[in-house]
Amino acid sequence: MDIAGTRRFPAWLLASWGLTRLALLLFVFKVFVFPGPDVTGDVSVIYQGWYETLRTGTFPLDDVTWQYPPAAALAILSPALLPFLDYASAFFVLAFLADLAVFCLLQYTGLRPGRTLRGAWVWVVGVALLGPTVYARYDVMVTAVAVAALLAGARHPRVTGALIGFGALLKVWPVLLLVGAARRRVWASATVTVVAVASLFALAMPGAFAFLTFQRERGTEVESLGSLVFHVARHFGWNGQVLLNYGSVEFLGPYVGAVSTAALFLTAVAFGWLLLWRLRAKRFLAHTLADAAFTAVLMFTATSRVISPQYMVWLVGLAAVCLCFRGSRMTVPGGLVLAACFVTVLEFPVWFSHVVGSDWMGITLLFARNGLLMAAALTAALELWRGTVLPPVPTVPGQATRTRESLASS
Repeated sequence: MDIAGTRRFPAWLLASWGLTRLALLLFVFKVFVFPGPDVTGDVSVIYQGWYETLRTGTFPLDDVTWQYPPAAALAILSPALLPFLDYASAFFVLAFLADLAVFCLLQYTGLRPGRTLRGAWVWVVGVALLGPTVYARYDVMVTAVAVAALLAGARHPRVTGALIGFGALLKVWPVLLLVGAARRRVWASATVTVVAVASLFALAMPGAFAFLTFQRERGTEVESLGSLVFHVARHFGWNGQVLLNYGSVEFLGPYVGAVSTAALFLTAVAFGWLLLWRLRAKRFLAHTLADAAFTAVLMFTATSRVISPQYMVWLVGLAAVCLCFRGSRMTVPGGLVLAACFVTVLEFPVWFSHVVGSDWMGITLLFARNGLLMAAALTAALELWRGTVLPPVPTVPGQATRTRESLASS
């Protein structure tokens, strides 16, 4: 709210962030027990195991669950910055600080002239809805880099490019932020960063790119869009299995390969649409970079062979950046993502046993969550096309005045 040229301090926003984040910390530190399976095991077992290997100067080459680009090692090694804490506790604190960094960036941006605090509220609500999983994965750290890159925007194109390049070496998906980048300096800076950082890792640590092989061999994860085929098919005699495979719970058995191929085909279609959009786009406004990034990541997430709960953190962060801009057309897709976050915490971890068991509760939750994501992706694509490709609706002089007068007389 503007008062005499200034804006009130957003006390409710800050209080909401503080209370919800205190709850998340109490859950990951197990002061209170969150319903469902323990989400912190990835940190205390898997991440810490990788940490011990990475400390020796090599990547975990014999571990097929290592499916991340080389800079991910920095996130896994980051708890060494807090040597007075055990590994898991240090990781949770650093995840909390990454969350705080995103919140501060969104709040600062929202208080600037011509911006809005809607984005900060989306981040506060979205992360709270996802529950303690957010602090038990390193995705919140990657999201912080992506948010900083988008908010740097047109004012600092080289910084934007460098952050996008570094983010892509943390977890690949931030490369999609380049889709809406109109300036060559952004692309050039991203390319230089990727080449420089990747070269350093390739020279310093063996196996920097082994993740490419492991990622290629993944199957259809039980929470993905394609998995719905097998969840339903299990009720009609499909004789496949649900097993822990390549670090996630996946379907194995007849026709899984075909469904995985279909998912890759849908991803290729999404890529083709994005390429067509980029060739046809005529207007690149202040919010276009964020809107295009949000749309691209939505499309690739919805069609992926794997839709893990932590992927939702990416979407919440990008939706929050979009809604910092008053002119963004992503209000409805952002709302659909928030609704999907609520369903996500129900399917994992609260009722994950129902998902793995393919009972009707689990299937209903997955249909709802994945349906919301598909609706968000299609809506975002439509709004992006309307806002950048189609000609703007012409404003007839005096039309607004006549409309107000007719409303006043009615």
